[in-house]
Amino acid sequence: MSKLRIKQEEQLSIKFSHLLGVGERRKLDLYFSLPKEMGIGPQSLNEEEYYFSAILGRRSYYCEGLHLPLVQSRFVSQKKRTLEEYRLYMNLFAYQFVVAMENDAKELSRQSDAETFFHDLNELTVHCATLMRRFRRNVPADANWKHYFDSADNYLSWFCEQQLLKLLANAPPCREQQHVRDKVLSLCHLERHHRISHKYNASQTMKEPNRIANKMLLLRRLIQQGVVLKEELKPLGVGLKKLTTGVATALVMLVVSSLIIKAQGVFDGVTMMMVLVLALIYGAREIFKDDVRNVMWRYVQRGRPRWSRMLRDTTNQNLIAKQLVWLEFMRQKDLPVAVQDILRQRHSQNKVEAEVLHYGIDTKVEDTEFLSGYNTIQEQVVFSLVPFVRYLERGKDKIYSENQGEITAETVERRYQVNLVVACRQEKQPTQYARFKITLNRSKIVDVSLSDIPDNLPMIDDLVDEKSQLAATTRLDNSTTPNLEG
Repeated sequence: MSKLRIKQEEQLSIKFSHLLGVGERRKLDLYFSLPKEMGIGPQSLNEEEYYFSAILGRRSYYCEGLHLPLVQSRFVSQKKRTLEEYRLYMNLFAYQFVVAMENDAKELSRQSDAETFFHDLNELTVHCATLMRRFRRNVPADANWKHYFDSADNYLSWFCEQQLLKLLANAPPCREQQHVRDKVLSLCHLERHHRISHKYNASQTMKEPNRIANKMLLLRRLIQQGVVLKEELKPLGVGLKKLTTGVATALVMLVVSSLIIKAQGVFDGVTMMMVLVLALIYGAREIFKDDVRNVMWRYVQRGRPRWSRMLRDTTNQNLIAKQLVWLEFMRQKDLPVAVQDILRQRHSQNKVEAEVLHYGIDTKVEDTEFLSGYNTIQEQVVFSLVPFVRYLERGKDKIYSENQGEITAETVERRYQVNLVVACRQEKQPTQYARFKITLNRSKIVDVSLSDIPDNLPMIDDLVDEKSQLAATTRLDNSTTPNLEG
């Protein structure tokens, strides 16, 4: 049930997501192989700071059919549920609608072919309009219930309009598709008129972008209530760190005390020379105390999880899952043998010295029942690569070419390749692997592609089909390429 996916999220971020069922346990390890020329390592990047500033995770209930054509309303007769149940199921529908719209809009925004872009945009518009009509068929009559419905309807209408306008603003130029643009703008006008006619927002709020944006942010948080799981994060090894600090201090003081005793044997009485020697000894203690403590702590902490996380249902506070999280720079010799074999298979020009950043997450889902109608949770984790490109060089080189005696120069960008190895172990099954190549420059991720792994290692099941499609595409490209040899 893992359905593991890794793809580009924004200009400089990637996202991995997977599904977990009731009672399931899975360990995921991600190894980022960062070329040393990028300047990323334990000396320049603090793992804890990176975790809290650049890794964003979200865990929520999930049902099949996340993309817009397949999203289904889970409304039933109002007589069969309480106000809290009504609000919860409405939030589930609204949340999945928003996530599906975001996913499809991001995929569409990366489409450069104008004809394909507008074809997909037309389908997206139709699905969006259909789902909004389906959602509005369930307007409750009770005022207490209608308050929650209005908040969700207000946000979905505004969000839908914003996503479509954003796609049009960045659409590739194509005059032949003006009818699609008109169709999209027509839906946007209808949604704006719908919000005005129902008086969802004050006129002053609609005139100020900051006020309307902040109001919609609040409404989005409200529809996430009961859907997104509550997280309780706890750092591990606090007591062990205190013990390590104590042992390091004791070792330093042992050396300092020995030097002081020797100094007393050399100098008779308290003299200025002895005071000077003692000052130097205590100064050296302050210099080396922190270094000794840091070296010992990194050695003791190596391979241990850094945090534990509890996931709870926000409505009844039931424990849904427990997680252990790792984040550390690893030495090449400490990597699993299979991971070393995968990295060793790279092309010769890509076999450069690298630092390996390891992110691991071990999840154990409880056997307790989920929300009625759901038996799956989805975890999505977004890694920002902005700290990775902070030290990269901007492209300043030029490539020269000659055409009929005229010499032209084109500026080229400097690109780097990050190898990402994924290891997935589920219950007592053998570990499965996958490798991705992430090509990036200083401003964006250029490409994320699935690469080969050694034949003796099993590939992650969810990625086998993707690999087969990639191989078929490659064979097709090769068959249509003329033979230039001989």
